Amino acid sequence: MGGCFSAGDVRGGMEAVGGGGGERSRGAAAQQGGPNDAVDYFFQTRGLRGLYTPIELSFSATKLRNMDAFSKSDPMLVVYTNIKGKLDEIGRTEVILNSLEPSWITKATMSYQFEIVQPLIFRIYDVDTKYHHTPVKMLKLDQQDFLGEACCNLSEIVTKFNQSLTLNLRSNCGHGLHGTMTVHAEESDLSRMAVEMTLRCLNLENKDVLSKSDPFLRISKLVETAGSIPICKTEVVTNNLNPVWRPFTLTSQQYGNKDNPLLVECFDFDSSGNHELIGAFQTTVAQLENLYTSKSGANFYSRKGQRKMKGQLFVDRLEEKVQHTFMDYISSGFELNFMVAVDFTASNGDPRVPQSLHYIDPSGRPNSYQQAILGVGEVLQFYDNDKRFPSWGFGARTQGHVSHCFNLNTTTNDCEVVGVEGIMSAYTSSFYNVSLAGPTMFGPVINKAAEIASQSLQYSNNKYFVLLIITDGVLTDIQETKDCIVRASDLPLSILIVGVGNADFNQMEILDADNGKRLESSTGRIATRDIVQFVPMREVQGGQISVVQSLLEELPGQFLQYMRTRGITPQKQAPGGHASVPVYPPQQ
Repeated sequence: MGGCFSAGDVRGGMEAVGGGGGERSRGAAAQQGGPNDAVDYFFQTRGLRGLYTPIELSFSATKLRNMDAFSKSDPMLVVYTNIKGKLDEIGRTEVILNSLEPSWITKATMSYQFEIVQPLIFRIYDVDTKYHHTPVKMLKLDQQDFLGEACCNLSEIVTKFNQSLTLNLRSNCGHGLHGTMTVHAEESDLSRMAVEMTLRCLNLENKDVLSKSDPFLRISKLVETAGSIPICKTEVVTNNLNPVWRPFTLTSQQYGNKDNPLLVECFDFDSSGNHELIGAFQTTVAQLENLYTSKSGANFYSRKGQRKMKGQLFVDRLEEKVQHTFMDYISSGFELNFMVAVDFTASNGDPRVPQSLHYIDPSGRPNSYQQAILGVGEVLQFYDNDKRFPSWGFGARTQGHVSHCFNLNTTTNDCEVVGVEGIMSAYTSSFYNVSLAGPTMFGPVINKAAEIASQSLQYSNNKYFVLLIITDGVLTDIQETKDCIVRASDLPLSILIVGVGNADFNQMEILDADNGKRLESSTGRIATRDIVQFVPMREVQGGQISVVQSLLEELPGQFLQYMRTRGITPQKQAPGGHASVPVYPPQQ
C-alpha cells in the first residue's frame, strides 16, 4: 500500500509515507519495515479510510413542462443520494419564478469518493404560488407539482470533459417527459493546494546507549472528535542527532486549512515497533511558515507538554504549490482501463457442488468470484470509455493442456468482453470449456497485462490499467511474480488481488508492500513504486469497509504518483477536441 495513513510507525517501517512529492531513497533504511496496524485499525473502526474530495454541484434545466395556467412554472430542484434504495436528501435549490429554463444559484455540496458508486437522483418541482414565502426547506414536496426526475452516478459527472452531464427528465415510472436538466460538478480549488517542505532537527536527545538515535517525524492532524489522525511520516535517518529529512508534500486535503492544529512528534526508531518519543509540539501550517521565514526553531516537549525536551526543529524550505488532482485527470480524458484474471485451479473445488468457490447458485446468489467482479467492475466501468475489458483465466486445462493465461471468453480469440455483464457471462460459460487444474501462477497474466499497458504508451499517455486478480490459492511462482511486478512498476498499471476461501495468503501480503519495503526482483532491482493492493475477502466481509473499498481506496494515489513522477499533466481538451455534453439516457 502507498496510502497516506499507512505510516509504518508501529512495527517498523523506515520509509517515508504520506508526504508525496519528495524523491525516495533506495538505500537500506528505505527497504525495511512493517505495517501500521494501529493507524489501520483507527480508520477501520471510525469509517475514516480513504480521502474524500469535496465538490459542489450546480444545476440548470431546459424545456420544462409548464404546469401553470396564466404564467410559467416556478421550478425548484431537490437532489438525493440513493444508497441501497434509501434516499437521503442532500440539498434543495431556490425557487425560480416563471421560468422553463432555470439556472439555479444554490449549489449542493457533497464528497466525491472514488472507491464507491454514488447514485444520485434529481427531482424538479413546480412550487405553488401560495408557498412562495415559505422557506424551501420547509416545503412539503407532495403539495407541489412534479416536473420530472433524472438519475446518474456521481462518477458519470466527474469523468466528463467539462464535468457536466445533461440528463433527460423522466416520470416516477420511468417514462420520458419533456425537458432536460444539466448537473455540473466543481472541485474546490483548495483541494489542489499543497505545501512542500524540508525539515531538520538540531541537538536531539540521544535515546540509544551504544550509538545515536535513529529519528523520524510523524505529523498528525488534530481533530476534536477523533483525536490525532496521522497524515505523514518521514523516513528514518539512522544514527544521527542532527537529521535532515527529504522533502515531502502535505495537501490541503490532509491538513485542512493553515490554522488547523497539527501535532509533530519525533521518535527514535526501534525495529520492534516500540519507538521512543524524543519530543513533540503542536503547531499549524501557518506557524511552520513563520518558522521558515524567521529562520527560528521550535522546541520539543514531553508527550503531555509539561517538560521542555532537548533539541529543536527547523524548516529549511517551505513552498506552496498547486497540484493536479485525480478529478483533474479523469475529467480531461484520462481513463482507468479494467482487466480481470480468474483463478481456475482445482483447489477451488468442483464447480458442480455447492461447497465450491466456483459454484454457480441457481438462485442467482453470487459466489465470491462474482462478488469481486461485480463490485470492482461497477465502480471502474465509468472510468473506461469503451467498456471493453480484457478478461483471462489461469490454472485450467483447456484444449488438452494447462494454461496460465487464457481468454475467459473461450468462444472467441478476443480477450476483451463488453461490459461487466460480459465478464460475468464469459465467467459462467467458461466452465463448459475448461476443467480446473493447477498450479497457481500469476506471472503469465501479469505479463499479459503489462504488455497491454506498455503498448498503450506508443499511442498516448492518458490510459492507466487496473488488473483485478481473484485467487484462492498459494503461489508456486512467487519469485517470477515478484519479477513481473517489479518490471510492471514502471508502467501505468496497478494490480488488485482478492483472496477468496480459507487458504494461507501470507505470500500475497509480501506482494502488497504494506510493510514499507518495496519488492525486489531476482536480479536485485527494486520496484519503482508499490502497485499491488491485496485484500483477503474473509477478513473484510461484515466490517464497516467493503472489500471493494479496501481494494480501491489507494488506486487514485497510485495513479497520481505515476502521472506526477513522469510529469504527465491533465489534457487541456478532450481527445479529438470534442467537449460536447452528452445526453443520458437517450430520448425514447
